[in-house]
Amino acid sequence: MADTEKPSDGLQLSQEWLEAADYRAELLQHLKDQVPQIFCLKKDLSPQEEEELMQRRLLHPLECFLFGEDPQDGLEKLKQGSTSSQLCGRVFKEGETVYSCRDCAIDPTCVLCMDCFQDSVHKSHRYKMHASSGGGFCDCGDVEAWKIGPCCSKHDPGSAAAMVTDESVLEPELYERAEKLFRVLLRYVTDFLVWEENFELSAELQPRIKDNAYYCVLYNDEHHSYDQVIYTLQRSVNCDQIEAQTHTTLIDKEGRRAVKRGTLRSCQQAKDLIRSSSEHISLQPLRVEILHATVMAHQTFALRLGNWFQKVIGYSVGFRLAFCQVALEPNADTDRPCLISRLMLHDAQMYKGARKIVHELIFCSMLMDSEFKRLFAVEFTKYYKQLQKDFISDDHERSISITALSVQIFTVPTLARQLIEECNVIKVIVDTVLELLREHLDDNNRFFFLGYNSDKFTRIQVIFHDLRYILISKPSVWTEEMRGQFLAGFRIFLGFLKCMQGMEEVKRQLGQHIAVEPEWEAGFTLQIQLRHILAMFQDWCSSDEEIMLQAFKDCHAALIECNNQPFHKEPKDFYMCKHILRARPYKVSQEPVSIHLPISRLLAGLYVVMWKTGAIERLDNPERYDFVELAELPLRCVVLAAQVTAEMWRRNGLSLVSQVYYYQDVKCRDEMYDKDIIMLQISASKMDPNHFLMLILLRFELFEYFNGCRVSKDQDELTQWNRLTEEMLFLLIAIFGERYVPGISQVTREEVTMREVIHLLCIEPMAHSTLVKSLPENENHETGLEGVIAKVATFRKPGVSGHGLYELKKERLIDFNPFFYHYSRSQRSKAEESQKKRRSQEGNDKALRPPVPPAFSPSFSRIVNLLCCDVIIHILRHILQRPVDDRSTHWTEAMIQRALHLIGQALVEEKIQLENSSVEEVTFDFSLKARAVGSENGKSLFLLLSKIKSLPSLEAQKDLIKWLLQMFEIVKCLREKSSPSVSVCMDTTRPEESIQDKEKAERKRKAEAAKLHRQKIMAQMSAMQKNFIESNKMLYDNMPDTGTQGEPVRPSESSAMEQKELCIAFGPLRGPSPAEREVLTCILCQEEQEVLPLAPAMVLTACVQRSTVLTQCRGRIPANAADGTGTYPLFMPPDLAVGTHTGSCGHVMHATCWQKYFEAVQNTTRNRLHAELIVDLENGEYLCPLCKSLCNTVVPLIPLEPLTFNYENAEIIGQHLTLPRWIQVLAARIKGLKSVMQDNEFNPDGGSSSSGTTGLFGDGQPDFRSILAYGVQEPRKFSDGIAEMLVVCATTVHRVGLKTAPNELCPRVPLMAWNTCAFTIQAIENILQEEDKPLFGSLQNRQIAGLKAIVQFAASQRLKSSQGVIQRHFADMIGVLLPVLSRKNTPSILDVDFFHLLVGLVLSMPSLYQEEGIDLQPSAVSSAFNNMYIFHLVTMAHILQVLLTSSDFPAAGDGEESEEARSAADLYTAVSQHTGRLVPDLSGGSVAQRIKAGIEPFLRCAALFFNCLTGVHTPEELLNASVTSPGQVEAMCGYLALPLNIFQLFQDYRDVVSPLLQRWCGSPSITKALQGKTQTVRYPRIRNRLIELPEDYSSLLNKASHFQCPKSTIDERKHPTLCLVCGAMLCSQSSCCLSQLDGEDVGACTAHAAMCGAGVGMFLRIRECEIVLMASRTRGSTYPAPYLDDYGETDPHLGRGNPLHLCTERYRKLNQLWQQHCILEEIARSLEVVNVMFAFEWQLV
Repeated sequence: MADTEKPSDGLQLSQEWLEAADYRAELLQHLKDQVPQIFCLKKDLSPQEEEELMQRRLLHPLECFLFGEDPQDGLEKLKQGSTSSQLCGRVFKEGETVYSCRDCAIDPTCVLCMDCFQDSVHKSHRYKMHASSGGGFCDCGDVEAWKIGPCCSKHDPGSAAAMVTDESVLEPELYERAEKLFRVLLRYVTDFLVWEENFELSAELQPRIKDNAYYCVLYNDEHHSYDQVIYTLQRSVNCDQIEAQTHTTLIDKEGRRAVKRGTLRSCQQAKDLIRSSSEHISLQPLRVEILHATVMAHQTFALRLGNWFQKVIGYSVGFRLAFCQVALEPNADTDRPCLISRLMLHDAQMYKGARKIVHELIFCSMLMDSEFKRLFAVEFTKYYKQLQKDFISDDHERSISITALSVQIFTVPTLARQLIEECNVIKVIVDTVLELLREHLDDNNRFFFLGYNSDKFTRIQVIFHDLRYILISKPSVWTEEMRGQFLAGFRIFLGFLKCMQGMEEVKRQLGQHIAVEPEWEAGFTLQIQLRHILAMFQDWCSSDEEIMLQAFKDCHAALIECNNQPFHKEPKDFYMCKHILRARPYKVSQEPVSIHLPISRLLAGLYVVMWKTGAIERLDNPERYDFVELAELPLRCVVLAAQVTAEMWRRNGLSLVSQVYYYQDVKCRDEMYDKDIIMLQISASKMDPNHFLMLILLRFELFEYFNGCRVSKDQDELTQWNRLTEEMLFLLIAIFGERYVPGISQVTREEVTMREVIHLLCIEPMAHSTLVKSLPENENHETGLEGVIAKVATFRKPGVSGHGLYELKKERLIDFNPFFYHYSRSQRSKAEESQKKRRSQEGNDKALRPPVPPAFSPSFSRIVNLLCCDVIIHILRHILQRPVDDRSTHWTEAMIQRALHLIGQALVEEKIQLENSSVEEVTFDFSLKARAVGSENGKSLFLLLSKIKSLPSLEAQKDLIKWLLQMFEIVKCLREKSSPSVSVCMDTTRPEESIQDKEKAERKRKAEAAKLHRQKIMAQMSAMQKNFIESNKMLYDNMPDTGTQGEPVRPSESSAMEQKELCIAFGPLRGPSPAEREVLTCILCQEEQEVLPLAPAMVLTACVQRSTVLTQCRGRIPANAADGTGTYPLFMPPDLAVGTHTGSCGHVMHATCWQKYFEAVQNTTRNRLHAELIVDLENGEYLCPLCKSLCNTVVPLIPLEPLTFNYENAEIIGQHLTLPRWIQVLAARIKGLKSVMQDNEFNPDGGSSSSGTTGLFGDGQPDFRSILAYGVQEPRKFSDGIAEMLVVCATTVHRVGLKTAPNELCPRVPLMAWNTCAFTIQAIENILQEEDKPLFGSLQNRQIAGLKAIVQFAASQRLKSSQGVIQRHFADMIGVLLPVLSRKNTPSILDVDFFHLLVGLVLSMPSLYQEEGIDLQPSAVSSAFNNMYIFHLVTMAHILQVLLTSSDFPAAGDGEESEEARSAADLYTAVSQHTGRLVPDLSGGSVAQRIKAGIEPFLRCAALFFNCLTGVHTPEELLNASVTSPGQVEAMCGYLALPLNIFQLFQDYRDVVSPLLQRWCGSPSITKALQGKTQTVRYPRIRNRLIELPEDYSSLLNKASHFQCPKSTIDERKHPTLCLVCGAMLCSQSSCCLSQLDGEDVGACTAHAAMCGAGVGMFLRIRECEIVLMASRTRGSTYPAPYLDDYGETDPHLGRGNPLHLCTERYRKLNQLWQQHCILEEIARSLEVVNVMFAFEWQLV
């Protein structure tokens, strides 16, 4: 509603207008005063201020005039008496998803919007969904659009009576005021929307003082690109690039934009500059107009009034009727059309924004009322030709053209029939096409499209859609008026077909190759457009006998009138087998011939329909139809195709080959090739069979050849004759055998489709979509596949990839015809090969017999005589004589195969007739003639068959010949009606078995012999292999189990601990580290080498990447503190916001080999097109040489140090080195270090190891060196190669993890190595837990190898870094556990991830043993105790962490509390005393259960870590049982030297732990967390998965349809994109959502991936139904969505539109892809496969 700030002013104004003598003048006076003030002020108003002024000064008074009172009050009264509309009428935006019901829609154009579909009965039907091109509207509520369920629940009026119309009558005064107001305002709107530059304002709107204020307005066109317009504006109106981009964007969206305001002269200069600049870029200048500021103001307000009209019309049906009345009322000036027609006629001149307003006005007014829709349709039809002409010359898309409204009018069945009766709309449409194509007619009044305008031609094609819309629903009742108008339209249509009949004739090129390929696409495009229209005309004719007969006569008359391809010679007599044919000579190879014969083919279709309906009996003078003449043109066309296949037209170029291809292709064959075959069948049924065959021989130019009058030794000519004979025989097979046409035989449409499907599946199993593409569609885009597929095929579901396939049922193989006429040459070959192979596997012979065809209809029954006439016997004898005479150049196997098939067809036909009738009644005597004719000289057909059976050259046809001979015997027996002899009986009852027994036995014997031979060879090879293995035993002991080259093997079980108690990773009972010799093969040089510390380095390929897979704070990635402040990476926060993952594909190389390979990759890749999309050379990326995985570093392979543990020494040390003593010794050592730190601030960034440690170990505490007393040893030494690779890997981890410049001296380098080690282990544990697999036994070899390499790499960092730096890091980290050693910024136990802390402490602890000038490290026993005490302290701290962050304790179980529960209760009580937080009635069992669940992931990670660090074997329970199975925690506690009751730790270390608990709990940050002031992470952490997706894809589409872009309000097409990681909906690929990332413009998805996934993202583009994988700003790829239709296929871009459902297996695979950090790898592989010509700007997604 309008603003009601000053209602009295509006009411007073409206009252004055009502009382005025000329209300129109008063109203326009008001607009003249106010509109320029609001829209043309020199100071630009904000959109909000402009809107407010317009509402207050303009719209509010208009609404007061309309209602005659305050608009709010008037609207309330209106609502009380009105009813809601039954019609939805929602206008679709471009890209919006719409639905069509395949079961209930009258035609495919009947669609529902998302909301109506969700609430309709059609949701459970067979529906299709697709993206709207914009401009249509929802058909919900339209009873003519749906067979059932016309209304959704929202628009269902509730009663049948209310469904007719929705009445809502306004009061007479209100209706009168509405008419008055609408008349003035609609005239005002029309005048300004059809405004032209040279128009002058009318006197009523002429301003008193005309200012010299003008606008230079630039209009949108489709000839200039964005960049061209931006460049032109920058040169012409002195604006910067950003302003020019803004102008250009708005011009594209709205259609125009004022780019300059100024005086007339300055605007004229700008106009001239724009036109000249744009003309230099493009041949066509931009459209620019100069408009006075006042005119611009009125035009702006006119557009706003369009929106206001829509709003007011929506208030009441009465307002809508008043508006329609005004819009359609005849103009007082009779020369001018009504207002709506004026708007339609000026549509092509209007800009985009104005067009949209007008179209939406028409949608919400006239198209919502049946009577006004009819009146509008009449107006639309009246100006149809002019509208289409304007559209053809326009350059805008059809979706924003008024002509697009035809689908809303012509598809309404009742309206279409009315338009035929009243306006003869068929004639109007066809006349329009003819007039637009008149320029392409040649002297013979036939189309000739040489040099046609493809864009214009494409627009003309759209008109055929309108003709198809008109013909969608044929009438059930015909009136005389309808008959007359339809036939008149049909004759006009025949006139159009006459222009196509014989168009674009071709003549065989002899001598030189054709110079220029002739145009052919246009003609076939017309044919494709007419395919359904021709079928629909035949369907309409079939519904009325009178129409049928008259249409046939008219079509025949039109054919006779056509003068194309005339005969140039007089008739002559041709003789063959004592038969005489009088015919005119005509050679396709010498005369012009055309492939376009639409009238001939239409006549064939009408003839069959006449026979089917019985109307043929009423045909006048049927004898006057010359069937020789009717067959002539189709026969020429078939011969042309045959000659092209025989390569006689090679010099005519590819254009003719393409025409023949489409002539027989599924897109055209219905109304081309198939109709030609039908016409030949019609002629064959009417002509003497001998004459018909002689005519075919004549046209194939084989008559003389078969008559023996022509011989040749020219090999090319013989080859052509052979190929032509093959094609001629194939034609005869089709004419005789192709009976699956309703009317030609008694078959149904379903049976026709079934046969097509059977023959497609005989080629190979096919997907549903492949079948659909290979089947012809009807006018409703239906193939009928769903109705028959279950009867002929079984469905094989797809796996995790691929798609579902249909396989033909075995019982349907008998219907296979190897010469099915819809097979292409390659399909026929594949099908034949496939079926022979299948028969061979089943143990049958390879004879592909002709199937039993359905009987011809009576009118076509004479066709069968073709195969028993004299000429066919002569032809077949002539063909079979050639191989007998051994003239190899005169025959081909394909020719013989076709001849044998024809003989088989004849024998099958004769057998059927003999079985169904008495011998006396059967006139079909093929077998008799085959035996008799030529028998006197041994050349009868039967005898020739017997002779060729033994020819080696026809071995492949041997089975078929045998079957034919058997069929001769069967037919003979049937004729003689005698009891066959025993041998014949066997032949007749089991003809295959008796003849083939010997051959089967022979084949079996040969197969057995071959099998024994293979077994013997395999046994010899196996023995040789065993000998080789025995002689090379050492080599094979170290080979990978899987045989994969270069992958390290898992430890051998032979050296496993036999005693279970020694499977302990550390402590006094630590198990030994077995010596394992590891010999690996370099995948580059294929040389073997043992992995040794001092040997040349061997490396694993690896990929380091930032990861948020484990994050507990999705979307909050902390910024890296480049200055070193902050706790990360020293302390990983417990939310694991972003980690550094290092993964490996497990392939091994020499370091030197890798360096050479990497250098070569850099040199070669730089020259590849868009190579930067695959690998980032600047960041050290490359593809693994073997598996092509993406890598960016290598990890050196460092062997485990074999260790035999000294248990006696450990026992002695254990008595002295208790935990309190260990803490004292550690504290003393660290305090000694700190005294030095205070002197020189530790200098972490500078100097070498020696400078950092000088004076560090001076006199500190008395027991400063007591830590050394428990055992030291020399550190391991590494070769220079390994040392170099350690630096390479560490630098990459540091650079990638912190997104910083490479710096190997940075003190955070070792921290990042420890962090990636910890995070990678946590990621692997997460995967194992997700998949419920054993902790150790289920890891792949590459995972084990990669994990061991990373742990050893991280452990070796202390050897390459400054010892002072490592010691400082250890001191900082241990401060978390020992508050006495903490510093000012040491975090509390709630602020760290304890597994990262454990890894850091364990790997940095050896640095404390470093002495000045002496490299030392702890002994094995010292390390065992160090690791145990560190682990126990960390575990206790983590238990407290879990306890403090827990609030959801499980319910206590019944029964007596265990020791574990009592220990847990004691711990909880002690912690509660320190924190003051006590949950009453909380049992110890609940606490124990909660804490054990919380620390399990930590224990699993620790077990993995210590196993890779020490090599101590794990208990059997951890190898085989899944991570969730019972006993896992106990097994891990044993392995990690923990008591089975983990709370016992707090009892065992009571003296030490009690003060620690108090200090830990006393931290201020813990107090805040317990008070709820800070957010804490709960344990076990939430395991991240991809979001839950709905099972039905339409739910996602529904979500997308309601998506509102947060940054844009305009109605442009959006790409709603769903982040599968967090569920956020984003506006992808849209300028409105561009943002800045590191100073670069990026799209919404790229920006989101940076925050959500550290640059890695996985998105679902909902309207496109495809996954987008992103790895960086410049790299991404698409991936199939996990949604499949019922046929197991994905549907990218909703091309097929079938209902889609979630495939859980595929979504699980996507989840694994994400959890296993394989997205980068998947992108690289897909980009490596796809050859990218133009780089896609992934950063803008």
